[in-house]
Amino acid sequence: MPVEIHPSAIVEPGAELGDGVRIGPFCHIGAHAVIGDRTQLHAHAVVTGHTTLGHDCAVHSHAVLGGTPQVLGFQDVPESRLEIGNDCTMREHTTVHAGVPKLAGVTRLGNKCFMMVGSHVAHDCQLGNDIVIANGVQIGGHVEIGDNVWFGGLVAVHQFTRIGRNAFIGGGAILVEDVIPFGSVIGNRAKLAGLNMVGLKRRGYDKAQLHEIRSAYKAVFAGGGLFKDRLADAAIAFKDKPLAMEIINFVLAAGGRPICKPG
Repeated sequence: MPVEIHPSAIVEPGAELGDGVRIGPFCHIGAHAVIGDRTQLHAHAVVTGHTTLGHDCAVHSHAVLGGTPQVLGFQDVPESRLEIGNDCTMREHTTVHAGVPKLAGVTRLGNKCFMMVGSHVAHDCQLGNDIVIANGVQIGGHVEIGDNVWFGGLVAVHQFTRIGRNAFIGGGAILVEDVIPFGSVIGNRAKLAGLNMVGLKRRGYDKAQLHEIRSAYKAVFAGGGLFKDRLADAAIAFKDKPLAMEIINFVLAAGGRPICKPG
């Protein structure tokens, strides 16, 4: 398939464009950009820096991918990179920044991620697949997000936060603590509101799996005694239950990071 480049677009020498790429009016493609097959850039979209964009993506008007990190004194270098997977959509005015080499160096988004209008992913974030980020969501640097996480509008995520897979972050949440896999959180200084049962059912989890996840949740976050004791007991009781242990191991791996708990 031929590459289509509008006459008003700027494609710097050195940029690599795959088969069937379409570049709309007034786009700017940097010299180090690599754009996969059949990806489309709508009018005024920008792909800059050392950015790799997968196949069958859509980048809408005024989105900017691969911009330098918002770090004081940062100097752009080849080790500062952005990698975006396949079948991703970036709607109008979205921004995703490249990494800071002395910290990690690369920002990554997996496949089939959908960023809505005005959302932002900062430097050195690591995002999985099938993530939906609604309008105005702001994700700070070094955030780790598992597969199938959905964000409601206007969420703010503090830097270095971890969010386990299949979690749901309610609209307007201010998230400063880690979120367990399968969790659902809400609120300004978000609190764990339960499990993302709607999302899990939509993704085909059966009754036995849901029961396992729910039982582990109750064992860790409900009941008497100290949290650390409940966690230790749950690690023994559910040692042969992989979905339960996903929650328990996520909490155990937190180190000094606080875990979002029920209010």
